[in-house]
Amino acid sequence: MDRASTLTASLPHWLQGRPLPDALPTDEERMALVHELADLNWRAGNGGPFAALVVDTASGELIAAGVNVVLASGLSSAHAEVVALSLAQTTLGTWDLATDRELELVVNWRPCAMCYGATIWSGVRRLVIAGSGPECEELTGFDEGPMRDDWRQQLEARGISVTTDVLREAALRTFAAYGASTSTVYNARRD
Repeated sequence: MDRASTLTASLPHWLQGRPLPDALPTDEERMALVHELADLNWRAGNGGPFAALVVDTASGELIAAGVNVVLASGLSSAHAEVVALSLAQTTLGTWDLATDRELELVVNWRPCAMCYGATIWSGVRRLVIAGSGPECEELTGFDEGPMRDDWRQQLEARGISVTTDVLREAALRTFAAYGASTSTVYNARRD
């Protein structure tokens, strides 16, 4: 068996060629773009209905955009948050996104267990989400993993503020459309 020595996950072509704003001044503008990308992403067949941005909190400068590319890459860890954080780290040339300024992660739902850890390790100082309840799993069929009941307090104890319920209904509409489709729900455990 030839063992792999590299891995690659790329943004889909429809997003690579898409002009994105240089800055998004408000939480609502940031989240509106996240929702638009999340909806386009699952419809294009790249992965789940998830997108994320890394943004400079003060200026609104868009550092990186990511979407879930699990299906397109064949990598179960290629969630939108991981993709956006990794692209931001590559763009800025540092693994620590708190090096020079305050950056935030904007996502269309509370991170799964894996992305929760990635958020903590990344150095972002703010997490902006559309919502955090059980609706994501109920509407999509995804298993988001065992999250701590005190996940928000744990982030805040590590210097990451959390803003929630930004354009929540738009996230639920995308999840409902995805759940009603015949799209692949990629759970390793097929209960």
